[in-house]
Amino acid sequence: MPGGSLAAGLSVMVALLLVGCQAPKNTQSHDSSQATTPRPESLTLREGDTVRITFPGSANLNTVQQIRRDGKISLPLVGEIKSAGMTPSDLEKELVKLYAPQLVTKEVNVALESSAFLVYVTGAVLRPGKMVSDRPLTALEAVLDAGVDYQKANLKSVTVIRRENGRDELHTLNLKKALQGRGGEPFYLKPQDVIFVRERFTWF
Repeated sequence: MPGGSLAAGLSVMVALLLVGCQAPKNTQSHDSSQATTPRPESLTLREGDTVRITFPGSANLNTVQQIRRDGKISLPLVGEIKSAGMTPSDLEKELVKLYAPQLVTKEVNVALESSAFLVYVTGAVLRPGKMVSDRPLTALEAVLDAGVDYQKANLKSVTVIRRENGRDELHTLNLKKALQGRGGEPFYLKPQDVIFVRERFTWF
């Protein structure tokens, strides 16, 4: 985990976003029962993802490929294919077209083998900073990995700041329920999400 400078910078950024956000329609509150796992068909492939490509009836073409930084993979017979930004289903359809003359069965399966992406955790955690995951990661898992400061953390109001369509969206989560095993479906993170754990308000 990075040191105090990154953590301080993240805290300032989070504070500015939380104070400056004037669009309530972008703010969503979630019990874990409202948060949902991303649907497989909505998954978008990214640079660094590893995909397993299988050809039923043409096993000699089966391969595992990592999407390069230029967003492409290199496949036998057809060469380089732009894959980043596509869903697995879109890539399957494209490969069926490209490999049509070689396929016994007009079918190609694309599965995400592994995905490495970056998120940030800040606020009342013991190890604030960036976190790299190579698997689907929930907000609760990220906060626990960063180390919960149970003396300070307000797990009933954890904010995930997500950049979508050029705008910042705020998702407020009750992770206390999730931690107690009564939160319903987990809230899965997306690349570049910022998770902000507020401090509990205390009376002096």
